[in-house]
Amino acid sequence: MATKSGSPAPSRYRAPALEKGLDVIELLAAEKSPLNLSAISQRLGRSSGELFRMLQVLEHKGFITTAENGSGYVLTNKLFALAMAQAPVRSLVETALPVMRRLAQDIGQSCHIAVASEDQIVVITRIERPGDLGFSVRIGYRREIARATSGVVLFAYQSDDVRRTWLKRCRLKGEAAESFTARANLVRDRGHHEAASDFVRGIVDLSAPILRGETAVAALTIPFVHSNPLVMEMARAVEHLRAAARQISNEIVHGDLP
Repeated sequence: MATKSGSPAPSRYRAPALEKGLDVIELLAAEKSPLNLSAISQRLGRSSGELFRMLQVLEHKGFITTAENGSGYVLTNKLFALAMAQAPVRSLVETALPVMRRLAQDIGQSCHIAVASEDQIVVITRIERPGDLGFSVRIGYRREIARATSGVVLFAYQSDDVRRTWLKRCRLKGEAAESFTARANLVRDRGHHEAASDFVRGIVDLSAPILRGETAVAALTIPFVHSNPLVMEMARAVEHLRAAARQISNEIVHGDLP
């Protein structure tokens, strides 16, 4: 429930210790660099004394750990692992993996699946390219929806209400929101998306939606490596990609995915 001003209404019940721990987790999730006790204390506006034991407990329970260089705390993958254990995600991964293995074998490229998580995409499973050399994206990788090829695909196949919610989460307004929406509409008309990687030269991200009805529940993506002379042409890889995405879509619709 929200107040008249639009801000969230106060919770009926309070659990100060739990709220404190969740504040720490949310802070570390939003940071790209480790934070020490002093920095966490400053960011949260709490004393070091009241946070010290909380950090020790979170570390003992495996939710956070000390960075390898000792510069502060970072999140572990425990929350990700817990989310992956949920039935819908587990069923999607179990359904998709055999199809992804065949896709990787047929085209000689790696592939991965990403889903939306708040204002980001997160990679939930991948299949490596056959052979000794290749390029792949690690499981758990995150990026802003508006900056990811799979993010555009996911956005393209959402209802207008969901799109408005995502634009707000991504803090896209005015021309930026209009431009992103227009790009997504083109992707929907085309049925897939192609975009040169802004991380690695020679790679083009190819992405197609995994649909439940008319809504994208995930995006299947190939980081297509141009420099490998043993793989098929990109146009044929796109055909295989779209066929694989359709197969996964059909299987989750007719299977037991909630």
